Amino acid sequence: MLKEGDRAPDFALMDQYGREVRLSDFAGKPVVVYFYSRDNTSGCTRQALAFRDAHERLKELGAVLLGISRDSVLSHKRFADKNTLPFPLLSDPEITSIQAFGVWQEKKLYGKTSMGVARSVFVIGGDGRVLKVFKRVKPDTGAAEVLAYLEGINGQKPE
Repeated sequence: MLKEGDRAPDFALMDQYGREVRLSDFAGKPVVVYFYSRDNTSGCTRQALAFRDAHERLKELGAVLLGISRDSVLSHKRFADKNTLPFPLLSDPEITSIQAFGVWQEKKLYGKTSMGVARSVFVIGGDGRVLKVFKRVKPDTGAAEVLAYLEGINGQKPE
């Protein structure tokens, strides 16, 4: 998994509208990239809703928000529409960016081991370097933690 100070790998992935989005499109701005397992699962939906509710404040802080999973563009479109998500959801079916960020990991559930996306959030500075890594993010509190971090580095009190 990438560490703080590492250069974030650029990517070119399709969003829920079929538009290509590159990390480098946002040079000079902080970017919050969150990785999640699947559209329409309970935890991932709660996480998306928390980021939806924090989205305006993230924009006020100058940050761009991007969600990434293996799901298809069509799945992302349905998920975003159903939950009124105002930010890009990027499709990575080949898991290239998921692997590049190091979030494709072994997971254990009910005694079974499989590979999957570790719920993680990366705050990337305008220079393309990772400022902060949030590992094993809780769906309900991860967005608030990211906001508190960004408010702290911007010298603003959390609201």
